[in-house]
Amino acid sequence: MGAIRILVADDHDLLRRGLRNVLEAEPGWEVCGEAHNGVEAVAKAEQLKPDIAILDITMPEMNGLEAAKQIRKASAKTEILALSMHYSDQLIREVLDAGVRGYVIKTDSDRDLIGAVRALANHKPFFTPHATELMLGSVRNTVSIGEPDSMKERLTVRERQIVQLLSEGKTSREVATALGISAKTAETHRANVMRKLKVHTVTDLVRYALRNKIINA
Repeated sequence: MGAIRILVADDHDLLRRGLRNVLEAEPGWEVCGEAHNGVEAVAKAEQLKPDIAILDITMPEMNGLEAAKQIRKASAKTEILALSMHYSDQLIREVLDAGVRGYVIKTDSDRDLIGAVRALANHKPFFTPHATELMLGSVRNTVSIGEPDSMKERLTVRERQIVQLLSEGKTSREVATALGISAKTAETHRANVMRKLKVHTVTDLVRYALRNKIINA
């Protein structure tokens, strides 16, 4: 296999360093960039156009699923491998909806990481066995594949960013600064999110974000 350029995005320095060591031990593989949050991952993917972007699903500022959607737009040829501590039917659906074709559980990464990168470099999907089992079960049990996940469909990409930032403890003004919008627009988004999710406090919002793996516990 020829040279592969890889972007690694995770908010834990130790994990990024470990991934770099494992990946660069393979002949011709290069970690061309690192990012510690989703916003930085998108910017670096747009700049570097890596062959593979490895994204932690739960990162600050912007989670890995939202980053994946934006990277797919900014660098269409970049294949994305999602890393997570979790696996659930809902999370697998969201991973697929984001255009992600590789998914590895962090506890399985020693075993699966190299195989996943090789598969994606050849533009073939790779999903950890846990995820594959859930996907097969989901297909068997789903009456209509196109049936919308109502809670997910209600929120726009921007609103999901708002949920993440508020759940991380940021004020509306800090949200506005992070997203490059006015404080008034941030307040409007916040009100819309609360209304759509039928929640009344930030604590309820945090519970929703945790339940839907938008943030980590």
